[in-house]
Amino acid sequence: MQRKLTRSIVRYSISTAGAAVIVAVYFLRLHVNETTVALTFLIGILLVAANWGLRHSIYLSILSAAAFNFFFLPPVLTFTVGDGRNWVALFAFLVTGIVASQLAERARREAKISRRRQREAERLYEFSQQMLVTGNVIDLLNVLPQMIAATFNLTGAAVYLREKDRIYRSSPNYMDVTASELRDAAFTRDHRYDEARAVTLVPILLGTRPIGAVGITGNRTSPEALDAVCGLAAIAIERAGAVETLTRVQASRESERLRNALLDSVAHELRTPLTSITAAVTTLRSEPSLDAEQSGEMLQVIEEEAARLDRLVGQAMEMAELDANDIKLDLRMHSMREAVDLALEAVQGPLKNHPLELRLPDTLPPVQMDLERIAKVLQHLLENAAKYSTEGSPIFVSAEVSRGQLVTSVADRGAGVDDLEKMMIFDKFYRGQGQRYRVQGTGMGLAIAKAIVEAHGGSIEVTSQPTQGSVFSFYLPLNLSGR
Repeated sequence: MQRKLTRSIVRYSISTAGAAVIVAVYFLRLHVNETTVALTFLIGILLVAANWGLRHSIYLSILSAAAFNFFFLPPVLTFTVGDGRNWVALFAFLVTGIVASQLAERARREAKISRRRQREAERLYEFSQQMLVTGNVIDLLNVLPQMIAATFNLTGAAVYLREKDRIYRSSPNYMDVTASELRDAAFTRDHRYDEARAVTLVPILLGTRPIGAVGITGNRTSPEALDAVCGLAAIAIERAGAVETLTRVQASRESERLRNALLDSVAHELRTPLTSITAAVTTLRSEPSLDAEQSGEMLQVIEEEAARLDRLVGQAMEMAELDANDIKLDLRMHSMREAVDLALEAVQGPLKNHPLELRLPDTLPPVQMDLERIAKVLQHLLENAAKYSTEGSPIFVSAEVSRGQLVTSVADRGAGVDDLEKMMIFDKFYRGQGQRYRVQGTGMGLAIAKAIVEAHGGSIEVTSQPTQGSVFSFYLPLNLSGR
């Protein structure tokens, strides 16, 4: 208040000094005619009106009229007007000054309103952009009051949502707007403004249906801007709710798809070894006369199929662990040859009918990895290559450094993968359309390999040409210090 009074006094003083300068220049120095003096006074009045407002310009108009009469209308140095025509000139001068002041004030006020509306439009655009980023209703409501307060430079803001019967505030300490005020505002269609507390309450309307209310404290914001804010908030809340519902529906459908795929895949894979084990046990029980060699063959079938069941259960447990993002990596420096050797020990059976060619230069640098898990990746890729390529066809394992990454590839000479299947081949339980009933498998191997590689900060891809075979390559960064 004191600053405002001081600023007003200074402006009145400057206006007075300006009039005094005009009088001194024209009365003591230049001695021009009355028209020139009057126009100069009018220029000063317009400048004051355009910059400081109507009050100061009217003051200067009256002061200028008095000075014009005293110093420039005969008889000079008196307030007496000798010629009746000068009364008309003096009155015209005063009216012109006041009217010009009002016009300049109106132009200044409209320019100020225009600038304010432009700022509000910019803030509304920023506000809308921020809201579009958030797709979750709870997250949106938690940040919405802070967005409103920050966008419009307010002391604080609160949002009430009728559906949840909960109030969200811009800060825990902001209590200027009470819960009862917000609830009452949510059932009305009118703005409420408490000038003493500088509090504004506005309903949030979705169409014609009130769904909540906004309470703010601080700068007086135009009703149009507040309606726009509440309209945007209503749309954002409705949109976030729709996105959540759609996400839940999609998640339910995906869960159902995965469940069916799991049951189809695992049931088939379980049935085959269980059938073999059951047949072998039945044979051993019903044929006590079997010699040692025949009994050994039956026991070997049981052992192999039991191991297959163990691998299947292990893959399912590993997939569950990866789905839960519960991957604990034992990262140490190892060479890729160590991982390849470890993988080859586990896949001797599937590879026995495939010539294997290794291209692992001795100059390859070591990389930080979980050795057992990367060996598991290679194991899945090698088993996949053996399954989907003809018996006797070669399999190639190679590694090289490219763009700060160690690239390891497993190539086969199988039927290849078409472009559509490349997009889905690393999905859980996905199996090729032309191979799913010809080749045994669960569709988990490549999904597990992808999850392990990504947990190392790497990536995996497949390149393929029909009838020419496929190349599966995974990339591991040579520097994992940032992980």
